[in-house]
Amino acid sequence: MESAEIRRRWLSFFEERGHTVVPSASLIADDPTLLLVPAGMVPFKPYFLGEVKPPFTRASSVQKCVRTPDIEEVGKTTRHGTFFQMCGNFSFGDYFKEGAIKLAWELLTTPVEHGGYGLEPEKLWITVYQDDDEAEAIWRDVVGVPAERIQRLGKKDNFWSMGVPGPCGPCSEINYDRGPEFGVEGGPAVNDERYVEIWNLVFMQYERGQGIGKEDFEILGDLPSKNIDTGLGLERLAMILQGVQNMYETDTLKVVIDKATELTGVAYGKAHDSDVSLRVVADHMRTSVMLIGDGVTPGNEGRGYVLRRIMRRAVRNMRLLGATGPVVGELVDTVIKTMGEQYPELETDRKRIESVALAEEAAFLKALKGGTNILDTAVTETKAAGGTVLSGDKAFLLHDTWGFPIDLTLEMAAEQGLSVDEDGFRRLMKEQRERAKADAQAKKTGHADVTSYREIADTAGATEFTGYTNTEGETTVVGLLVNGVPSPAASEGDEVEVVLDRTPFYAEGGGQIADQGRIKLHSGAVIEVRDVQQPVPGVSVHKGSVQVGEVTVGATAYAAIDVRRRRAIARAHSATHLTHQALRDALGPTAAQAGSENQPGRFRFDFGSPNAVPGTVLNDVEQKINEVLARELEVHAEVMPIDEAKRQGAIAEFGEKYGEKVRVVTIGDFSKELCGGTHVHNTAQLGLVKLLGESSIGSGVRRIEALVGVDAYNFLAREHTVVAQLQELVKGRPEELPEKVSAMLGKLKDAEKEIEKFRAEKVLQAAAGLVDSARDIRGVALVTGQVPDGTGADDLRKLVLDVRGRIPSDRPAVVALFTTVGGKPLTVIATNEAARERGLKAGDLVRTAAKTLGGGGGGKPDVAQGGGQNPQAVGEAIEAVERLVLENA
Repeated sequence: MESAEIRRRWLSFFEERGHTVVPSASLIADDPTLLLVPAGMVPFKPYFLGEVKPPFTRASSVQKCVRTPDIEEVGKTTRHGTFFQMCGNFSFGDYFKEGAIKLAWELLTTPVEHGGYGLEPEKLWITVYQDDDEAEAIWRDVVGVPAERIQRLGKKDNFWSMGVPGPCGPCSEINYDRGPEFGVEGGPAVNDERYVEIWNLVFMQYERGQGIGKEDFEILGDLPSKNIDTGLGLERLAMILQGVQNMYETDTLKVVIDKATELTGVAYGKAHDSDVSLRVVADHMRTSVMLIGDGVTPGNEGRGYVLRRIMRRAVRNMRLLGATGPVVGELVDTVIKTMGEQYPELETDRKRIESVALAEEAAFLKALKGGTNILDTAVTETKAAGGTVLSGDKAFLLHDTWGFPIDLTLEMAAEQGLSVDEDGFRRLMKEQRERAKADAQAKKTGHADVTSYREIADTAGATEFTGYTNTEGETTVVGLLVNGVPSPAASEGDEVEVVLDRTPFYAEGGGQIADQGRIKLHSGAVIEVRDVQQPVPGVSVHKGSVQVGEVTVGATAYAAIDVRRRRAIARAHSATHLTHQALRDALGPTAAQAGSENQPGRFRFDFGSPNAVPGTVLNDVEQKINEVLARELEVHAEVMPIDEAKRQGAIAEFGEKYGEKVRVVTIGDFSKELCGGTHVHNTAQLGLVKLLGESSIGSGVRRIEALVGVDAYNFLAREHTVVAQLQELVKGRPEELPEKVSAMLGKLKDAEKEIEKFRAEKVLQAAAGLVDSARDIRGVALVTGQVPDGTGADDLRKLVLDVRGRIPSDRPAVVALFTTVGGKPLTVIATNEAARERGLKAGDLVRTAAKTLGGGGGGKPDVAQGGGQNPQAVGEAIEAVERLVLENA
């Protein structure tokens, strides 16, 4: 039975039994504590935690999941993988243990011809929690499983919780006996290789208290509503139903292995090392396609780094298998064809997925060539010095400059017998992050405890947003935090977080920054609002400070936003929609939105594109946007079912999570997008849009920055002033400026070349005199000296090589010259072949000199370069070189 059929039967079975079929959520987790969705129940987590009331009592899904903690083990075993599909059925206060158990048994054992999976009942073994008499009785007395095939296990194996206080409960696992060829008998308690777990039924009936680990926590009591959360691994069931040994031989992975074999000529099953590489390629390419399909793009942080890491690992393993050219295109095509039946959006979005993947492969192949040379040099130097550990700064250089994920450096170093200073690497990475850390990281609650916000939500309900039609209005304070702590009151000067029952303030989201303004209590107190966030779905938290008076929970108030600021933001947001559509018209659907930020009078828009957008195309996009403004198109918003929005062609943003009902913003006949933000009423209100330019912000992702309205006008006015000044300087009309400035730059460049030529000739004139100054040290001609300050590295290298070339080749020669550039000493040392035969290597000499200068250096045996921090130590460095030559000559 193919994987697509397993998925279809699962959803059909539960739909027929009253379950709402919930489509798989995006792999981009809608949870600040997660990068990617790692389990099937994650999209239902708000329902289980009581944050949101579920819109159904029964649900079923097949959820895409990605886990990467053991990424380095992928391929080495047949049990580890990064992408998997989790089939789940869920009950929210509806059926409980008996219902879940009977449904699971029915689906697994019903014959294939009657819609089930047709597993032999006698091959199914059951485990239950050690104290769960009820579950064991249901399996034994209601379902009819023999007592000898039911085993009790402890908290570690058969008790589930989220790892934090909240819902928890015992679980029961269904295991399949694969036969004696997989090991000894005795059930899953004895051999989990033979008795493989296929389905886990979690009975959420208790509330967990504080504690650590899987076993050390207290059970506080029963939950008011008992829930069911089950998970069946689709790949594991496919392995059994398809009669293969492991998941890599199932239909959706074996076809990728076969394609890799076709591209490299290396067959699967012939050798351990090549099998490992083929499994890595199959798993990582499938995961990459699924991640890109859900809007993840390669990068150096977060989800983007996960994608980059696995893609580059796959490409490198193809190289190890013998591939010499690009291969990602054909592998992506294979994955889309095999997974497209289950996820049709992969075919729909094929062009974008391919363009992102191909761009990342091209970037990595270029980086791999340069980075491998750097790594090889570092490995050689480390071994020559008797070391066994590659330095953290080398690993950081490979990551920062060449895009080598640390695990790739670890693998390549290990292949050459070296470990890597990971602590040093991570220290440098941390320092870099701290330097680059943006204030925005602290804006959301993120990993902080959101219990206080949940309690407010439970008591007062969701915040009603009135800001689509009103900019001010009556309201009531229903929640208050002072310096992050719940409080009944706040005084003048306090930093507060205020929750209102209704608000005109827009909470940051969908690329639109939050409103600012004031909340005036009827008592006379005033709160200046600087920011608005939603740490818990539906609860708007107004962050600011008390300017006057005392604020109390329950007080009535009047909330008013900064209208002028809101209108400027609305203009920017509407301009973003116009830019998105104009880009798609110019570049095609691959120019999909990858992020945005709308601020007063300006916006930035990120979109997918493997290459830079030509200036002419950007000009056309800008012109089209402004033509739409002149058409005075009406802008209106409408709430509708998501299926209807898709039918109408509304564009959705990758990574955004949408409910059954969505808000669609339509701009005349030009644009239609799913959006919860605020907008203008007519395109004429934008006035003017000026695109400032576009640039790369990551592999396959470009960014446009632009100005809107008065800000755009002010920019053009400043540009006009600059043009007028240039006209005065060059004595020409505006249209002549490019030609005249180009001519001036050409003359300047020619003059610089002449100056450079003169300087190089002057430096090289010193070569003859330096050769004459050579001293004989045990038969070695040693030339040392300090050339004029400011001599560049290239000129110094030319001089050193010229001096070496003037010394007869049969006479051992060492040339070591020094200079100072920008207050820092620089040295280049060269040796000829005769000197190297006597053990004198330029790299060794440079390291000695550079150490004396307070720095470092390296290079090849024939020529090397180094530098330092102390220009006063040049004399000492020359003496150090002389001593080393004397010792080794």
